[in-house]
Amino acid sequence: MEYVKKAVSTIKDEINLYEKIRKKLEVLNGVGHNEILRTDPIYADALQLTVAICIPKPCSIRQALPNVLGTTMINFEQRFCRFRNDKPWAPGVYVAIVIFSLIGLLAVLSTSYDIWNTFIRKRDPKSLSAICQSFSVYTNARRLITYKPVRGALECVDGIRAISMAWIVIGHTFSSNLPFINNLDLFEWVLAFRSIWVTAGQIGVDTFFVLSGLLIVYTTVGKISSMKLLKNLHLFYLNRLLRMFPLLATTILLQVGVLHYIHDGPVWGIVAAMTEECRITWWATLIYVQNFMQPMCLAHSWYLAIDMQLHILSPLILFWVLSGKRKVAWSALIAALLISITASSIYNFLNNFTGTTIQPILSLEENIRYMRYYYLNTLTRCSPFFIGMCFGYLIHFWREKNIQLSRIMNYVLWIVNLGVLWLALYAITPMKNADFHNQTYDNFVNSFMRPAWALGIGWLILACAEGYGGPINWLLSLRMWKLPSRLSYAIYLFHFPIQYVISGAISQHLYFSVLNVVYMFCGRFVIYFIVSFVFTILVDSPCANIVKIVLGSGIKKSDKEQ
Repeated sequence: MEYVKKAVSTIKDEINLYEKIRKKLEVLNGVGHNEILRTDPIYADALQLTVAICIPKPCSIRQALPNVLGTTMINFEQRFCRFRNDKPWAPGVYVAIVIFSLIGLLAVLSTSYDIWNTFIRKRDPKSLSAICQSFSVYTNARRLITYKPVRGALECVDGIRAISMAWIVIGHTFSSNLPFINNLDLFEWVLAFRSIWVTAGQIGVDTFFVLSGLLIVYTTVGKISSMKLLKNLHLFYLNRLLRMFPLLATTILLQVGVLHYIHDGPVWGIVAAMTEECRITWWATLIYVQNFMQPMCLAHSWYLAIDMQLHILSPLILFWVLSGKRKVAWSALIAALLISITASSIYNFLNNFTGTTIQPILSLEENIRYMRYYYLNTLTRCSPFFIGMCFGYLIHFWREKNIQLSRIMNYVLWIVNLGVLWLALYAITPMKNADFHNQTYDNFVNSFMRPAWALGIGWLILACAEGYGGPINWLLSLRMWKLPSRLSYAIYLFHFPIQYVISGAISQHLYFSVLNVVYMFCGRFVIYFIVSFVFTILVDSPCANIVKIVLGSGIKKSDKEQ
C-alpha cells in the first residue's frame, strides 16, 4: 500500500497542474470550463490526466485509489495493464524475419562477389554480372554518394526537396505527443505568431505535389510523342509503382513485424496501435487507397496515395502536352488547373470546413471531419500537382523561345512571388485567435492557400532554372543537398514510425522550449538519415537495379524522336 500512496502523491501533483492549466485556458479562450471540456483542441492531452501505476493483484483499484487520495469525487477509468512478454508474435513477425534475413544474405553474397572480383581479381567492374552485383553494398553506396552533372537537370530541385523534407520532419517532431511537463508554454507558443514557421509546415507537402507534377512534364515533353506514351502506358505506370513499392513495403513490414518488439515504454500503446492498424489495412497502403481508409496503415503515407492517384490521372493531360502543338498543350494544362481549383473551391464552400486544426477551440468531430474529408482528399489537394505540370511545360517553352527578362522585371516578379509565398504561410495565423469566427475566410484559405504556395514554388524553380535565381539558386544548388534529396523519400517513410518508437519509450517528462525540440529534431534526424541510407542501399537500390535490367530505362525514344 505504501507503493500506491507514493504513486498517488504524484497523481495529486498532476491534478494540481491540471487545475492550473484549466484556469489559464479559460482566460485564453474566453469560455467556461464546460465548453473547454467539450472540445478537443491541440492541447487535448493536457486536459486528459493519464497516470500509470502498478499495484498488487489482490488490490482493487476502484477501492484503493480513492481511499488513498482521501476523496471519492475523482472520476477515473482503468484502461489497461501491461505485463512482461505481453507482445505475442503475429504472422507478420515471421514474414519480416524471413524477408529481412533474405535481404541480408543477398547483400552479403553480392558484396562478396563484387569485392572479390573488383579488388582481388582486379576485373573491370563493367564486365561483372549486373544481377549478381545488384545487392552489393559497396557499389550501391558508391553510386548513392557519387554525383555526376546531368545536362538540363534542375539543380535547385535538390535543395527544395531536402529543405521541404526537413521542414515536414521538424513539424512532426513538435506534434509527436511528447510528454512535456509545461504544456501550457507549448500551447501559448503554438497559438502565437512566432510559431508560424512550424504551424504553416503543412503546406510543405504541397511542395512535393508541385515537384511531382513538374517533373512528370519536364522529363517527358520533347522526348517522346503522345502516341509513344499511349503505346507504353503500362511502362509509365509500372515504373512509378516499382519505384515506390520497395521502401513502402519495407516500412510496412517494419511496422507490422519489427518496431513493436524492439523496445517498450510508458506510452507504448501508440506504437502498438500503429502496428495493429498496419496489420489490418496494409493492403490498402500497397495499392495507394489508404487516404480513404480508417484506420490507416502509416498515417503519413496519405501523401503517397494522392500522389499516385494523380500520377495515374496525369496521362489524360500529358497526352495533349506531348502532341507537339503549343496551343493544345496549354489548353489542356490550363483546363486541368481551372477544373481542379473550381471543383475543390465549390466543394470547400459547400462543406464549410475549418481552415486549420491549430485553434484554441475545435470540436473533435470537426477535427476528424476536416482531416478525413479535406486534408486527405485527392480533390482538395490536387491543384498544386497541376500547377507543377504547368511550370514543367513553361520551363520547356521558356527555353525553346529563349525568353529574356530585364533586371527590373526580374526584381518585380521576385517581390510579387515572395509576397505570395508569405501570404500562403501567414494564411492560418488569424485562425489561431480565440475570437476568430469567419467561415468565408476559412473557405478561401482552404481553396486558394495551397495553389498560391504552389505558384510561388513553381516560379522559384523556373527562375532558378533560367538563370534568374541569383543567390537563392546558388544556395539551393549546393552539393550538400544532393544526398539528403536522394534520401528524401526514405526519410519521409521511416521518420514517422521511428519517432513514435522514441516517444513511446520516454520514461520521464520533458521541458518544452523551441530550442529543446530543435535539439531533439537534430538528434532524431541523424537516426532517420542513417536508417534511410541503410535501407536505400539494401532495398531500394537493388530493386531499382533489377527493374532497370528487366524493363530497361522505361519508355524509350524511337529513332525519329532521337
